[in-house]
Amino acid sequence: MSHKSPVLGIIGGSGLYQIPDLEVVEQIQCDTPFGAPSGPIVRGKLRGRELFFLARHGAGHTISPSEIPYRANVYALKSLGVTSVLSVSAVGSLREEIVPGHLVIPDQLIDRTRSRVDTFFKEGIVVHVEMADPYCSAFQERLEEAAGESGAKVHKGGTLVCIEGPQFSTRAESFMYRGFGANLVGMTALPEARLVREASMCYATLALATDYDCWYEHHDSVTVEGVMEVMRHNIALARETLTALMDRLSDPLECQCHNALRYAVITQSEAIPQSTRERVRLLLEG
Repeated sequence: MSHKSPVLGIIGGSGLYQIPDLEVVEQIQCDTPFGAPSGPIVRGKLRGRELFFLARHGAGHTISPSEIPYRANVYALKSLGVTSVLSVSAVGSLREEIVPGHLVIPDQLIDRTRSRVDTFFKEGIVVHVEMADPYCSAFQERLEEAAGESGAKVHKGGTLVCIEGPQFSTRAESFMYRGFGANLVGMTALPEARLVREASMCYATLALATDYDCWYEHHDSVTVEGVMEVMRHNIALARETLTALMDRLSDPLECQCHNALRYAVITQSEAIPQSTRERVRLLLEG
């Protein structure tokens, strides 16, 4: 079996592009069977390796969490040869020890979204991918090593609750999520994680803690102003992490994430409508 070079795709804010050693090669306008992605995809080179950036909320942050074209974003990265997807996102902390300004690499998810399409496989095809562990453990280990080089306080593991948004949590919800045993709350990890698994790529989240949501009585309730102030500090740490991560990417064939569909397609091949087969051909072929 021939080896395939690892290619990193990053979904996050446009501020991540401002890495001193990043060479921007081009901006790619993609179209997919699931519509257009959030915006052009930036192809660049960092430490001699190719990588791709996609601004999740579009240029100028114009797309609400509920309106993000998640399927198009993931499909577009897959079509460009990406093997590992790193999500960089701001989150609220549900634990006192996760202080705003810390970085977190969660390993579990709870879905509290309501109105998002969360699969590529519809209209005549049934696919059941395994989601017990939604994040790639090997990718997480390399991310933890890279984040440690930034000098940030890094928390490995924990559960992220993904809410619909765009509003922040009510206080009752915040206490409920803590009761779940969750560590973080955010708005964009799902269905992104499910779709990346269906696309047979590795997935990890670098969560940037910006606030204490609204559960913490010794801290002011979350505000946009407060979030943005901490976010500026976190983005600098995220850039350093990305640079260090480039030297740690592994051969994608070593990871089972890239075999996610091996036994997951339940529908008999001859029963899949031709139009559906064409729409998901890239995913079925790996």
